[in-house]
Amino acid sequence: MPMTLRILLPVLLAASSMSSAHGLTLHGPVAMSGDRFHHAQVNSSYGCTGGNRSPALHWVRVPTGTRSLALTIFDVDAPTESGWWHWVVYDIPAGTSGFDAGAGAVDNTQLPLGAKQARNDFGQKGYGGACPPKGDKPHRYVITLYALDVATLDAPVGASPAMVGNLLQQHRIAQSSVTATYSR
Repeated sequence: MPMTLRILLPVLLAASSMSSAHGLTLHGPVAMSGDRFHHAQVNSSYGCTGGNRSPALHWVRVPTGTRSLALTIFDVDAPTESGWWHWVVYDIPAGTSGFDAGAGAVDNTQLPLGAKQARNDFGQKGYGGACPPKGDKPHRYVITLYALDVATLDAPVGASPAMVGNLLQQHRIAQSSVTATYSR
């Protein structure tokens, strides 16, 4: 191994382990990414009979400079051309470290003061549980936490999930995701 590479390799390895060791990390409703949603996270309508409760979530290592957070749950396998938004919550105060199960209630009472929920693709504000078509392959529900450089997104009242998603991309400092699955 050339001398330069022997000197740089430990530095590069240390830098890569530092970024992963100190990066924003979301812990979700599943033990490992890819595990199945619990019955509590399944919708209670549209032919499904679950609890329709948003999952308990927590996160660590929010980057310095974060002024607010946002969280989304998106079904990438929905039989639409644009996927399916199950939950979009934004303007979460930067000091928040997680949500209890059920925080996605329509009335907003279990979210931190100032947090807002966009309407989901079921047409309501709050969490809408998993409910893929019967017999379809297991759907992947990507739960993503965003650290943002603004205290508020200034999304208009009634903003669509896609509009909020655009604003998230414009103001993202960091993000972390876990994926749950569900089929019926």
